[in-house]
Amino acid sequence: MPTHAAAPVSVDPALLEEIHRRVLWLSTSIIHHANRVRPNLSGLKVGGHQASCASIASIMTALWFTTLTRDDRVSVKPHAGPVWHAINYLLGELDEKHLTTLRQYGGLQSYPSRSKDPVPADYSTGSVGIGATAPIWGAVARRYVDSVLRPVGSGRQYSLVGDAELDEGAIWEAVIDPEVKHLGEIVWIVDLNRQSLDRVVPDIAAGRIEAMFDAAGWQVLPVKFGALLEELFTRPGGPELRARIVSMSNPEYQRLLRCDPQELRDRLPGDGPDGGAEALRGLIETLDDVTLTAAIRNLGGHDIPTLLDAFARIDDTRPTVIIAYTIKGYGLPSSGHPQNHSALISQEEYEEFAVQSGQDPASPWSRFSPDSAEGRAVAEAAQRLTRPDFPPAPEPEPLLDLGRPHRGTSSSQAALGRVLMDLSRQSPDTARRVVTVSPDVSSTTNLGGWVNKVGAWSASQAPNWFADDKETILHWNESPHGQHMELGIAETNLVGLLGELGATWSRWGEPLYPIGVMYDPFVNRALEPWTFGMYAGGQSILVGTPSGVTLAPEGGAHQSITTPSTGIEVPGLLAYEPAFAQDVEWTLLHAISQLGRPGGMSSYLRLTTRGIDQELAAVPTDPAARQRRREQAVEGGYLLRIAEEPAVTLVGMGAMMPEVLTAADRLAEQGLAADVVCVTSPGQLFRALQSVRRPDQRAGSSWILDQVFPASRARPMVTVLDGHPHSLSFLATINRVEHVALGVSEFGQSGDIGDVHRHHGIDADAIVRSALDAARR
Repeated sequence: MPTHAAAPVSVDPALLEEIHRRVLWLSTSIIHHANRVRPNLSGLKVGGHQASCASIASIMTALWFTTLTRDDRVSVKPHAGPVWHAINYLLGELDEKHLTTLRQYGGLQSYPSRSKDPVPADYSTGSVGIGATAPIWGAVARRYVDSVLRPVGSGRQYSLVGDAELDEGAIWEAVIDPEVKHLGEIVWIVDLNRQSLDRVVPDIAAGRIEAMFDAAGWQVLPVKFGALLEELFTRPGGPELRARIVSMSNPEYQRLLRCDPQELRDRLPGDGPDGGAEALRGLIETLDDVTLTAAIRNLGGHDIPTLLDAFARIDDTRPTVIIAYTIKGYGLPSSGHPQNHSALISQEEYEEFAVQSGQDPASPWSRFSPDSAEGRAVAEAAQRLTRPDFPPAPEPEPLLDLGRPHRGTSSSQAALGRVLMDLSRQSPDTARRVVTVSPDVSSTTNLGGWVNKVGAWSASQAPNWFADDKETILHWNESPHGQHMELGIAETNLVGLLGELGATWSRWGEPLYPIGVMYDPFVNRALEPWTFGMYAGGQSILVGTPSGVTLAPEGGAHQSITTPSTGIEVPGLLAYEPAFAQDVEWTLLHAISQLGRPGGMSSYLRLTTRGIDQELAAVPTDPAARQRRREQAVEGGYLLRIAEEPAVTLVGMGAMMPEVLTAADRLAEQGLAADVVCVTSPGQLFRALQSVRRPDQRAGSSWILDQVFPASRARPMVTVLDGHPHSLSFLATINRVEHVALGVSEFGQSGDIGDVHRHHGIDADAIVRSALDAARR
C-alpha cells in the first residue's frame, strides 16, 4: 500500500502567510499585465481569473511549501494557472520573462499544460472535469508500471478542484469506480467558493457532496471555519453565531462579505428567535470592526493552520477529499462579488492592492531575498521538490509484420485478438508493454484469448473462484502482473485511463502500449476526453468495434455514422478502418510503433464483426511486393485490382469491400473495367493531399497518392463506406474527377446486412448504378 514519503515540513504559519501574500500578488499581476499593460492589437479581452486564483492561493501555498514531495503529482484547477506559475517563479523553475506572456502567442497557457507551458504541468487541465479525474488514472498507471515493469517511486496524486467541476458527470463516474476506493494516494481538495460564472450558487449542497464521497469509500475532511471563528464559537453567543452562519443561504452569506462593519452588525444577527439574535448581538458588540470583518471572512480554506491540520489527517489507505470553504476573490477588492468570476480589478484598485501587499506596481516581479526567512523556506521547498531524472528505458525493436497467413472467413474484430496473441508469441518484449483496457466488453470484442493468456491487472492478488469450472471460457485471473484492465461501462473513465497509461514514457521513462476497446457507437461519447488526453501527451490506441450499419440487427441507435472522419479531424491521430485481417495486423503493429516516444501519435481502429473471405485481399506472396503492400496499407490504401483499360475507379473501405469487388465483377461483365482501391485510412490520404497543396504545413508525404491515385489512371470515381459519405469525398479532388459518394447519412434500420445496405444505397446494385452514371458523364 503506497504511503506518503515524508512528513509535512514545519513552517511558521505567519511565514506561510507572507508567502501566500506574495503568491497572490504575483498571480494577480500576471493577469493584470496581460490585460492592462501589454499592448493589445486585436482589442479583444485577454482574460484570466483573478478571483478564482485568489480563492485557492492559500491552499496552494500551504500545499507546495509544507506538504508536497518530489514524488507527488498535482492537477491544478484550470483557472488557478497563474497561481501555479507564480509558485514556479518563486521556486526558481520559471524565468521572469514568462510572467508577461500569459495567453500570448507562445507564452504561458490559459490553463496548465503538460505540452505547451515552459514548465510542464503534471496534468493538463482546462476541460472541466477531465483534469480533476486525471490523477486517479495517473495513480493506476504508476502502480501498473511499478508492478509490471519496474519500481518508479510512490507519492500522492492531488486534484485541486473547483466546486463547479463537481457538476460534471465524469467526476462521479470516476469517484465511484470500484477500483478507486483502493487508491490511498488520491487526494482531492475542493475549492468550495460557492460561485459559478454568473452567480452565487443558491444551494451548493455541501452536505450532499460529502455524503456522495463518503458512500464511495472516500475519507471526507470538511474544512469550514478558520481558527478565529472557531475561537469565537466558544464564547457566549458563539453557538448562535455558528448556527446563524451554517443556516444562512449562500447568497446571503456572500452579501455579508460586501458589507462595511456597521452593515455587518445590522445584518448578521438576522431575524431569528429573539434569544438567539440577542445572544449574537451581544457577541458582536464585544468585537471591534477589524475583528468582526476578519471573522466573517475566516473560512477554513484561507486559514493556513487549519489547512495544515487537515493535510496532517489524510488517511493514505483510501482516497481523501478535503472540502475547503473559500471566498472567491479573497484578499482582492472584488472579494465575494457575485459577478467576479472573470472580472479584472482596475488600475486604481491594482495600485491600492500593491500598497496593501507592500509591492511596487511598476516593478511587480519581486522574489524573496535569499537571506530572508521566506527566501530560505522557498529554497528548502525548491530543493525538496526537485525530481529525479528517469532515463528512457530501452525500447524493443518494432515488429511490423508477423508473417501470418490469414485465410478463410474472418472479421477485422476477430483479427484483433489473433494479432495480439501472435504478438505475445513472436515479440514478448513488445507484448510485455501492451496493456488492454475495456468497459466490460472483453469477450464480445474478441479479447478473450488475450485476457486468458496475460491475466487481468489488479492492485492486489484476487482469487478466481471459477478457475476449476470447466464450462467457464474466459478465465478472469486478477493480479498485479496482469495486462488487461476492465472498468465499468463509463467510456470517459476508459479514455482517461488510456491517456495516463500512454503518458508513462514521459513521466518515468517507461513506455506502455495501451489499447482500449469499446463499441464504436460510443467513440464519440469518449472523443473529447480522449482528445484532451492526446493534447496532454498521452499516446494510445482506441479500437471501436463493432461499427457501422453492419450492426444491422441492433438498429439505428447502435450504427455509428460519423466515426470514419475522426482520423481526418483530430490532431495527432492516425485512424484506420482495415477491411482484411492482414491490414488489421499491419496497421495495429504500425500504431504500436508510434507509441511511447517524443513525437509519437495515437491511433484509432474502426473494426467490424462482418466476416469477409480473406482471399479477396489478394495479399502478394512475393516478399518485395508484400512489403510494398504493407507500406501502402499503413499510409492509407492500395490498388487492390488494376484493370487494363479502366473506365471507372471504385474506392471502398472496411466492411464494404465485398460489395465493391462484387460490383467490379458485374461491371466487367458489362464491358466496363474498373480499378479497385482499398482505403485503409482516409486521414493518412488527406495528410498526403495536404502535403501537396500546403508543403509549408506539417503533413505526410505525397508518394502514396502517386501510387494509389496516379494521374495517368484518373477516371470517374465512386466511393463507398459504412459511414458518412463525406469521409471519402475529398479523394475525387486529387485528380479532379467526376465523383459519386455513397455512404450512410441517416439513422439506420434493423434487419439483415443486405436489407440495410439496400436501404442506405451502399449495396452492390447501388455501386454498379453509380459507376455507370459516373462513366457516362
